Amino acid sequence: MFPHSTAGKISRLELKLFSALPDTPAKKTKFIQQLIPKGNISIAMQSCDPVIIGVDTGGTFTDFIYHLGGAWVVHKTLSTPDDPSRAVLEGLEHIAPEGRTRPVESHSVGPPGAALGRVKVVHGSTVATNAVLERKGVRTAIITNAGFEDVIEIGRQNRDQLYNLFYRRPQTVVPPGLRFGLPARMDASGKEIQPMDLEVLSSIKKRLKELQVQSVAVCLLFSYLNPEHEQMVYRELADLNIPVSLSHCILPEFREFERLSTTVVNAYVAPKMSGYLQRIQDRLHPAPLRIMQSNGGSISAAQAMQEPVRTILSGPAGGVVGAVETAKRAGLEKIITLDMGGTSTDVCLMDKALPLSTETCLSGFPLKVPMLDIHTVGAGGGSIARLDAGGALKVGPESAGSDPGPICYGRGSEITVTDAHLFLGRLQADRFLGGGMTLDRKSLDAAFEELSGRAGLEPMDLAQGVLSVADTSMERAIRVISVEKGFDPREFTLVSFGGAGGLHCAELARMLSMPRVLVPANPGVLSAMGMVLADVIRDYSRTVMLGHGKATHGRLQKLFGPLEEQAREEMLQEGFNEDSLSLHRSLDMRYQGQSFEIMVPWRMGQDPGDGFEELHRQKYGYIHQGRDMEVVSLRLRAAGTPAKPALQPSTPGDEQVSDKAFYGQTQLYFEGGFISAPVLDRNELLPGNGFAGPAVITEYTSTVFVPPFARARVDNWGNIVLDILDAD
Repeated sequence: MFPHSTAGKISRLELKLFSALPDTPAKKTKFIQQLIPKGNISIAMQSCDPVIIGVDTGGTFTDFIYHLGGAWVVHKTLSTPDDPSRAVLEGLEHIAPEGRTRPVESHSVGPPGAALGRVKVVHGSTVATNAVLERKGVRTAIITNAGFEDVIEIGRQNRDQLYNLFYRRPQTVVPPGLRFGLPARMDASGKEIQPMDLEVLSSIKKRLKELQVQSVAVCLLFSYLNPEHEQMVYRELADLNIPVSLSHCILPEFREFERLSTTVVNAYVAPKMSGYLQRIQDRLHPAPLRIMQSNGGSISAAQAMQEPVRTILSGPAGGVVGAVETAKRAGLEKIITLDMGGTSTDVCLMDKALPLSTETCLSGFPLKVPMLDIHTVGAGGGSIARLDAGGALKVGPESAGSDPGPICYGRGSEITVTDAHLFLGRLQADRFLGGGMTLDRKSLDAAFEELSGRAGLEPMDLAQGVLSVADTSMERAIRVISVEKGFDPREFTLVSFGGAGGLHCAELARMLSMPRVLVPANPGVLSAMGMVLADVIRDYSRTVMLGHGKATHGRLQKLFGPLEEQAREEMLQEGFNEDSLSLHRSLDMRYQGQSFEIMVPWRMGQDPGDGFEELHRQKYGYIHQGRDMEVVSLRLRAAGTPAKPALQPSTPGDEQVSDKAFYGQTQLYFEGGFISAPVLDRNELLPGNGFAGPAVITEYTSTVFVPPFARARVDNWGNIVLDILDAD
């Protein structure tokens, strides 16, 4: 570590990345040696463009990417579920040294040999998600109003699985002995009607210490209108030195169950998330660490430690952002994203704008923070195939992950989707991870013989069946976000990414009668790329309960004022002034008497009712003529656009594929028989190239299967576009 004048220290990672520049090592070393004695590292770093590294932790692989000298540099390493930070730190150590990086795309133009600016890391983490799913958070207590201690248990009167006679609700993470009622009360207008009983609060504090509670969720009625009582609790508990999550900070909106549930999840995972991020931050210092949020933007690591509930879908959100940026460059406004990784598949529909939702559920916990509207199913490359009690073939949701992994990785013992692809010839054993990892094809024979014998099928047909079951699961997921919400998938382009997406996308498009598929450059690390390209975003909300007649332009503008002031202040701390900041206003609206709201974008001077009825008709197919409407909550999104890589298209060339792109020929099993298909190196395919299937396209991060019913072409951004020839 080397001292410099004003900005702390230059990190080891920054020095290693500096050495990765396309210049001679001697010149770079001499440059650093000249700067260090003068204490000028900060000046040199500040005068250069920043290098932003995207890091996405998945169930099987952890992905890394940054853009430098006109090329994307990528790296994949096996995840370490026992301590995800280990894979992150080891990968960051690996990606920087000269000679070990992998430039896999050079269609964009940048200044070769340009000096390296400050290194920034944007990370998508599954720590908070896994802590909730696996019930591995910390010992958490609830403090709420007396008489409301069991709201977290009672919840709503809905039944998740109506026809399952044996269904059991997921167990709450806060047992009855850790729920405390506090004599204190605000009314529905925010006026105090029962003062805080400080003696009871003091006794609760004593019990928290005796019970060795590690985190506390505080949720008092109507605190979103008057937070005074919650703030009193916070001050009383301050000397316990444990995280305290306040509901009026996490979710200043009405509906106490959802507010309590969201606050409890935040408190439950906060210590784990803080420890995880601190380990990474300590090693990176002073390189800034930012965390991807579920809403498609990033926040500082410090903010993520305080509000980890906003990072629940951070990895999938990065993928959607990457897909949307790719689609925009390709001129597409209507897309359905397919992110198939090692453990699960995430799908999302975008119709001209990112789809936001403020209502989602994670393992039985309603969460009301803004998130991209992503639907997840347990079908991934590591999903395990098995026969159920009735002899039917099932695939997932259980996954082999990275340890032990698929059989072909050398440690697994159960057949997975990845094994089926290799067995059928669609994966090339010596081309996995660009040849960096060799798959064991011979180890699959015995496993497929054994399972196919029990299923009464030929081994090849069993492998095909594994893929068909996985495809059916993903097709249903796409129908949930499209057909069930009034969208026709035939009007959309399927944007496929993730390590396994390219092997399934063409078949899924055919099943859904979608005309085309777009596979971006670097599809296996697109989620990490999306994190590099993401804006800095902060979301704010406030429940107001205004009838339509009272929601005048002046009243709404006045109510938005405090939110906008808070946004400007906090975004200034993020490095964005008034000129570089954009504010997006929206209103949660409903007809009077309805139970749920629609988020309506709102501009100054616009009648809120016009946009509401248009969206209501789109979502539900009708409107209530003459029925009174109301504005329930205000929402404000503050977005700042940081420095991003400058990407430029290439000029299309010949349709003929060069001989250098042909790696070999393979025999693969398809629809009941073997066919011969060329194996192509994607790095040698150029914009303008086109060819008919069948073909297998390999690259470092993914494999794309072009079936006989599709034709592939490379656009001027380096994307592979598959035209489905027999789509309706």
